[in-house]
Amino acid sequence: MVVLEVTFWVCVALIVWTQLGYALALAALARMRAIALPAQREDSHRHPLKEGVSDPHVTLIVAAHDEQDVIGAKIADALALDYPRELLQLIVACDGCTDATAERARRAGADLVLELPRAGKVRAQDSAVERATGAIVAFSDANSHWEPGALRELLSAFADPRVGYACGQVRFVQGAVGANASNQEGLYWRYELAVRSLESRLSSITAGNGAIYATRRDAYIVVDPIMGHDLSLPFNIVKRGLRAVYVPTARASEKMVPSLLGEFQRKRRMMSHTWPIVLRGGMLSPRGYPPLYALMIFSHRLLRYATPGLHALALAANVALVVIGAGPLYVVTLALQVALLLAALLAGALRARPLLLARYYVLTTASPAAGLYDWLRHGTPAWWDAAEGTR
Repeated sequence: MVVLEVTFWVCVALIVWTQLGYALALAALARMRAIALPAQREDSHRHPLKEGVSDPHVTLIVAAHDEQDVIGAKIADALALDYPRELLQLIVACDGCTDATAERARRAGADLVLELPRAGKVRAQDSAVERATGAIVAFSDANSHWEPGALRELLSAFADPRVGYACGQVRFVQGAVGANASNQEGLYWRYELAVRSLESRLSSITAGNGAIYATRRDAYIVVDPIMGHDLSLPFNIVKRGLRAVYVPTARASEKMVPSLLGEFQRKRRMMSHTWPIVLRGGMLSPRGYPPLYALMIFSHRLLRYATPGLHALALAANVALVVIGAGPLYVVTLALQVALLLAALLAGALRARPLLLARYYVLTTASPAAGLYDWLRHGTPAWWDAAEGTR
């Protein structure tokens, strides 16, 4: 019984820590630091560039696979950025496109359009970086919309020579309404961005996003094509002695997947690319991590990905404790776990907001396990198709 109780409470404690306690600890640490060092209350990477004087030459790269419906709008969006046109190189890297993406990108005003065999987004980005002339290389998804000042805000981070990677704030907007618009990603994403902001203030971020980010040209890292930049670049850049920061004033938006099942499939695909980074890509090795950043990687990444296993162990230990009559407390904890699963199940029919949130939590918590299964069973391709409803 003692072994079961220890197993149960350790699992519960780790789940609570990664989902809530970690963020509260970061907030408390940031508050303590602000009190002790009042002059550093603002993000340390905020060194505004002088407009028209110190603007660096920038290459903006858009990797695209069969994006003919949105590529014209994306090029127009890039050309409307509040940044000197002569200092902006715009490259569209077509990853095995079978439609009119390349033609429409040229017509819309891209400086360089690369027509490449399909090898995945990362290899398309690698090819574009090889042709880049900018000291900073920025990246965007074909379906993301940047605010006019987003590029200048993103570049402001690089006025600090310690910064090698910067990502902006992407907001996910509901692109569909009606019966299928059940995704609750927006609520989770706001929480995730708050945690990211705290990580950036205290050390470096543990992950970025594909909609709006940039690196120094000489800090760009070529990674395995199945290992996306969102997760592999920040920690690898930190290992090289630079910072990876979050710039919330550099804003972009994308349509979210409308349905919860669609979101589960998207996260399952993402996790099939994440596990190779964790297990083979160097994330597990603490070499090169500052102590605080090592704790961040453990708390926000490794424990988060281990959450399906922690939930399964907690449930199994809880059932065993109830069976052997360990006490009424374990009946209550088992009832709470069963209630969460029932709420997630009922959300498909009743669609009440609390039930949808429960369903979102269960499905997204299960996605790391599903992604691991996919990777172990049949590997992970370097390419993928756009998620439903995001174009």
